[in-house]
Amino acid sequence: MKSEPTTELFHLALPADWILAQEQGEYRVSTRGVTLEVQGFIHLSFQHQWPATRQRFYADVGDLLLLHVDAADLEIVVEVGNPETGEQFPHLYGPLPIECVTAVELLPYLQV
Repeated sequence: MKSEPTTELFHLALPADWILAQEQGEYRVSTRGVTLEVQGFIHLSFQHQWPATRQRFYADVGDLLLLHVDAADLEIVVEVGNPETGEQFPHLYGPLPIECVTAVELLPYLQV
């Protein structure tokens, strides 16, 4: 199986969290309702992973952003994110500099 490159990664973000990050110069939310300080890292996804993460954790969210992250200059650790399946996810053990976000995509609301 070919391993996926880690130069472009993705993160699901609430608009208010992204606005705060722009004011502070860095993004510090690990996942919905959990900060970097509490979790210890920021959850990221490979391109094929973010839709399932959205469905599982953000299906009830109306306004949701998909941050496109250029991880070329970031120290990313790819490790097991789901012990039940062994699926590996990229994690960032520190704040995400906003200049590493190359695009912000507004995702349409999921009809559940």
